[in-house]
Amino acid sequence: MHVPVTLQTVRAATKASKFVKYFTTLPEPKEPTIMSATIPGPKSLELKKKLGGMQMVETVQFFVDYECATGNYLCDVDGNVMLDTLMQISSMPLGYNHPRLLGVFNNAKSVKTLVNRPALGYFPGKDWATKLENILKEIAPKGLDNITTMMCGSCANENAYKNIFITYMRKKRGEDACFTDEEIETAMRNCPPGSPNLSLLSFKGGFHGRTMAALATTRSKYIHKIDIPSLDWPMAPFPNYKYPLEEYERCNKEEDKTCLAQVEELIEAYCKKEKHVAGIVVEPIQGEGGDNHASPEFFQQLQCICKKNDISLLFDEVQTGGGCTGKFWCHEHFDLPSPPDVVTFSKKLQLGGFFHTSDFRPREPLRIFNTWMGDPARILLLEQIVTVIKEDKLLEQVEKSGKVLKTGLLQLEKEYPHLVNSARGRGTFLAISVETPELRDTIVGNLRKLGIITSGCGQQSIRFRPALIFQETHANIVLDRLRKVLTMAFGDYPAEYNPKVHGPYDPARYYGKPDTPFGQVKLSELGAWFSRRNKSPNALAGAMSRAWWRWQHKYVQPKRAGIAPFFQITVAAMTFFYVINYGKMRHHRNYKYH
Repeated sequence: MHVPVTLQTVRAATKASKFVKYFTTLPEPKEPTIMSATIPGPKSLELKKKLGGMQMVETVQFFVDYECATGNYLCDVDGNVMLDTLMQISSMPLGYNHPRLLGVFNNAKSVKTLVNRPALGYFPGKDWATKLENILKEIAPKGLDNITTMMCGSCANENAYKNIFITYMRKKRGEDACFTDEEIETAMRNCPPGSPNLSLLSFKGGFHGRTMAALATTRSKYIHKIDIPSLDWPMAPFPNYKYPLEEYERCNKEEDKTCLAQVEELIEAYCKKEKHVAGIVVEPIQGEGGDNHASPEFFQQLQCICKKNDISLLFDEVQTGGGCTGKFWCHEHFDLPSPPDVVTFSKKLQLGGFFHTSDFRPREPLRIFNTWMGDPARILLLEQIVTVIKEDKLLEQVEKSGKVLKTGLLQLEKEYPHLVNSARGRGTFLAISVETPELRDTIVGNLRKLGIITSGCGQQSIRFRPALIFQETHANIVLDRLRKVLTMAFGDYPAEYNPKVHGPYDPARYYGKPDTPFGQVKLSELGAWFSRRNKSPNALAGAMSRAWWRWQHKYVQPKRAGIAPFFQITVAAMTFFYVINYGKMRHHRNYKYH
């Protein structure tokens, strides 16, 4: 039975050693434990029905008992204890009920900060400037010495976009120029020149939020955008790499060049349309869109394009910021020649906002403004999070556990090549693709039945977003349960085909996959099979090993298992009769020769 986290256990753990790692002071369950026959269980279904009388509940997975959740483990109201590799959509950096975070509001001063929430744009507290100064000193991206705090990722991006437009028009108008009467009048009618026809370029597969401008740059799923009026802003293709990267290096470099060329063409095209591109918005890793990666060279060239056209570069680090890639900011992996212009954040940092240079600070008041402009209580949590990350060396822990998890995913890719592929990621920000969307959903559901919480992303990928305290032992549990699920799925999805596209499975059909076994190719399709096949020695060797694996597991082993009892019974019977008749046979031999 899992013991709920209490203030007494928290105080005892914190008192034991201020600098001892959290996961050694407050024990976690050894492994997931499933108590209900289904997830969601009966209590969750009852609560879901109750909540459904007041609001939409279609996205609700199950209801959680947060008092019992500990570290990497989450507990639902039906008593199921599950290893959480999603962590509230990548927003829990230290897992559940970390003692240092529970202790933040364990004093009167912090409680007053929580209760007296200020309108920071008008009435900040006496320690607000010091707190922001400390945050800038500890975590600000190199070269960005200004911060604007907000509440969430969407409003962080929305206001960062406004900042980009304001800066662009100030430079165009002249640093010391005032607004004209025409600009003032037309701005109230949403017409140029007061409301200029500017645009932001974003990428296919990107996700930047659900407010109006953020939604205009979101390109991941139609359901986010349909029925909602939007802006005519350009969308460039994001690199779509082939994996493993070392085998497709040349192909992926060509993909970079193609996408960058499209970016330049779109900037020029929108300039001709009088909808000038004021900036480029990009995620270091496209999370919601399917964990799509691009090379450091791609981002370096993208920054060069921005400088060449005198436009801004914004990195949306709402999901990648906070250490999950092994560095505090993912764009630090790219070795950019100079800092980006704007970096937005939220999720793991507990509040939203964006870092920028002083050049991007508006010259007039109330242009970037709302009632709260952040939350001092959340800054208190962020201070403790940053302290724990440094004291417990959690960025190093992310690298270690991420290496174990990624290595395991690559191994599963080799063991089940007809089911999963393209394991990828940085740190613990990892994903693996599945042959079909239906199979992906089946795997995610079956993982939950075995006590692992994860989620899909893109069309057919599974994403992993564990906390920074995720260890190698947790990675091994995930890999063990995933292997069991893939073994369960093997019989349902026999070979590489998409039933929605190809109809009923035909083992003699060539489905256009480069690694389709030779025996499954029609005579009429041999030409296409040879022309599209990767002919490198490594690829051919991999194809042969995969074909051998399929043959062994689909034909040899099942038949061997089927006839094994027959041989076992035969041998046992022969042995039995031999032992019974041994005396008679010896007497017969003696009689024969005498």
